[in-house]
Amino acid sequence: MSELPTNPTPSVVVPEARAGFELRGTPVAPGLALGTVHRKDYDLSRAHAQRVPLDRIEGELNRFHASLQESKRQLDELRSQLAGKVPADHLRILDTHVAYLRDSVFLSDVENLILNEQMSLEAAIAKVISDFDRIFRLVENELLRERAVDLRDVGIRVLRNLEQPEAAQAPEPGGDYVLVARELSIVDMFHLGGREVLGIVTEEGGMTSHAAILARSMGVPTLTGVDGLLERAAEGDFVILDATEGVVRVNPDEVVRAQYHQVRAARDRGAVPQVEAWNAEAFKTQDGTLVRVRASCGNLPEVERASAAGVRGIGLYRTELLYLIDKEQPSLDSLMAHYGAVLEEAAGEPVTFRLLDVDSSFGIRYLHEGREANPALGQAGARALLTHEGVLRRQLQALLRVAVEGTHVRIAVPFVVDVAELRRVKEAFFEVRMDLQRARHPIDGEVSFGAVVETPAAAMGVRELLQEADFLLVSFDSLSQYLLAADREHRDLGERFETVHPVVLRTLQSVLHAAREAGRECCVTDPGVARPGVLPFVVGAGARDFSLPPVTLDDVQRSLRSFTLERAVDAARKVGSAACQADVLPLVDSFLRAYDAAT
Repeated sequence: MSELPTNPTPSVVVPEARAGFELRGTPVAPGLALGTVHRKDYDLSRAHAQRVPLDRIEGELNRFHASLQESKRQLDELRSQLAGKVPADHLRILDTHVAYLRDSVFLSDVENLILNEQMSLEAAIAKVISDFDRIFRLVENELLRERAVDLRDVGIRVLRNLEQPEAAQAPEPGGDYVLVARELSIVDMFHLGGREVLGIVTEEGGMTSHAAILARSMGVPTLTGVDGLLERAAEGDFVILDATEGVVRVNPDEVVRAQYHQVRAARDRGAVPQVEAWNAEAFKTQDGTLVRVRASCGNLPEVERASAAGVRGIGLYRTELLYLIDKEQPSLDSLMAHYGAVLEEAAGEPVTFRLLDVDSSFGIRYLHEGREANPALGQAGARALLTHEGVLRRQLQALLRVAVEGTHVRIAVPFVVDVAELRRVKEAFFEVRMDLQRARHPIDGEVSFGAVVETPAAAMGVRELLQEADFLLVSFDSLSQYLLAADREHRDLGERFETVHPVVLRTLQSVLHAAREAGRECCVTDPGVARPGVLPFVVGAGARDFSLPPVTLDDVQRSLRSFTLERAVDAARKVGSAACQADVLPLVDSFLRAYDAAT
């Protein structure tokens, strides 16, 4: 799939009176795409409820099963087209859609509406999908919402296979296009196997949906959560989608278009690299103090992009993906294949695998029977794993089995409260390793064991943790959230995380100091630490080892170059003695001004 169209000229002429504008959203898959808008937003209300005569009921049922067969054929064909282009684990998402085509509840609900209420097939499917969609969206559970989107995708696929060509919503454009839709949907992502979808922009959607996973796997620039998109972007508009910056420019002026066309021409000549190349010497303060930066990733494509950009080592690999794709626990073979691919891409550099870290809001039935009253403070992280040791042991076994010669596997335990939890996980680790040795499974690679510091109790009991841990991983955003008793996703509380809080910095300093005294590595992670209003103070507090998303590295490098270590240490000392966050704002502003000057 090409990233940029061969012909950026809109297939539909945009009137001169239509002024250009910018919209912002949440990046799902980074990248740049130029092309014309093609809208796909199937409205289920189009399938009007209507009755059919008794003599047509059998025909409606036959149409239903014929459309189901055609939908399965399309999914099988799509799976074949994507084989080898995306990880095998991600292709299983399409198997989930095939399973919905055979789902007994879905089939019986549609058939009952046709048989008992003489409802037309189109109306019956629309009603069943809408009912499921409404129920799932009332539940504050991201996994259930994801399943609602999957079922809606399947229903729309079946409905579209029932349409006559003249009844289709909009003809496919002749050239490459940028898809604009209400939400990220697998059924809308692919035209001729995805060969002509240059980028995706949606009004709704999130980072973890199945469609988002496939978009990242295929390297399709994708932006979600764009308010006002469908109201303002029309079919045929010319857009510049910068999914790395998080902006879509609709009908930009000729100057802006010319700039992006030059970038495209330079890329075609090979004059501009597709990824920014980083190396170990790239991250220094203004006075030359070296800071180590490794990548933070959550799927194999992110690891591949980090490796291609020259980022050495994976300081944090989040292992939740395989557990969110299917209802069943991933098999040992699939876990081994996935972790082995990550290690292979890391090319001998160490990889820190964080063990499964989910709470009851994810709706994983083999871990939680239902949603708890307060999921974030319930059976999460280490607690959930210790309650379900079979899940823990399978993951540990997979990680140990891929620890072959020349690899360095680092295992980090999430959501630890005190040393007792860490010891229990380590006991399971040693038992699994002994079982593997008895079974003559070689463990030739280096394996180390650490703890994620994100709870206040773990931070205060860090010296005890260091007696059991080979390393520490400080989850800066989570630690800040729990120390400040504020949800970082809350719209009205987000400002609290834009700058560092004195209590958070003092807590971090104590953790870093304890790690230095014990001779242990302490890596600070999470996107929040990369903010130019936060990073100088964290460096000044003593942090020299970071694990960050590759998309933040450009900002991190500029921020580091805008201050000296001496200034950062002095600022951290002042913040550490401040009484409240408001007292540190003048210092923050001075670093932000220096950052702006550096850019």
